[in-house]
Amino acid sequence: MGAARDIIIAGLLLGGIYALIAAGLSLQYGVARVLNVSHGEFIMIGAFITWWMFTNLALDPLISIVITGPLMFVLGILLYRFIYRKIMVDSESIDAFEGSSMLAAFGFLYVVQNVARWIWGSNTYAYTYMATSVTSARIPLNRLVALAVVAVVAIIFYVFLSHTRMGKAIRASAQDPTTAGLVGVNVYRVLGLCFGLGLAMAGIAGSLLSILYSVNTSMGLGYTVIALIVVVLGGLGSVQGAFIGGILLGLMSSLVSYYQPSMTMVAYYVVFILLLLIRPKGIMGK
Repeated sequence: MGAARDIIIAGLLLGGIYALIAAGLSLQYGVARVLNVSHGEFIMIGAFITWWMFTNLALDPLISIVITGPLMFVLGILLYRFIYRKIMVDSESIDAFEGSSMLAAFGFLYVVQNVARWIWGSNTYAYTYMATSVTSARIPLNRLVALAVVAVVAIIFYVFLSHTRMGKAIRASAQDPTTAGLVGVNVYRVLGLCFGLGLAMAGIAGSLLSILYSVNTSMGLGYTVIALIVVVLGGLGSVQGAFIGGILLGLMSSLVSYYQPSMTMVAYYVVFILLLLIRPKGIMGK
């Protein structure tokens, strides 16, 4: 009974982080139509910014979230406006844009990773923050705090998408950008906003990951793979599906890690392959 409880608690904690990581990627692809394979590199940047501010400025990591999130949001807006928007205008079709934008994302992956390696090197860094256990299951306080932050972000994001004018414009643009443009929606503005929000979520996720784990400049690719698996699991373009898929993958990861930690990544790829074979549209896919 105790083992099952520990697996479930650990799975929910990890799944919340995965959900946040994947929701940003799902938003970028589902609305902005950019399969951002460099997503994990921006998670890495958010983690390093938080680590640097904590170790050099003694800034609380939870406070640094209000810096990394907006900073990544602005960066996302700029990237979309000056790079992806031009690619979209020059592309003959949406399929051509998706292919070209993915190639551009691969370029960003190597640029960001190598710039980060030039700044911070290849060493691994870590810091201790709220590491004391507060429950009978000996769950560190920092994990509970991270889960609480994920829950707050998820609620805010849900309210934004469901009950604001811009949220409705985002959903309309995701369903049919051409029709949305005809009824007065500034589609380019909406697409840029979605890309910025995706990077903001990556920055927040990076801050939370730096609280829980050590960070290095090679960590991004692994989280990109996890985000892609969760997005496929939840359904391509479905933000709600990304949150559901993140929780499910976190629970599976916790179960596998409990019995055979070295097989966790293998289990991810097995799930990914089975999904593509059995249900390629995912849980919430249409």
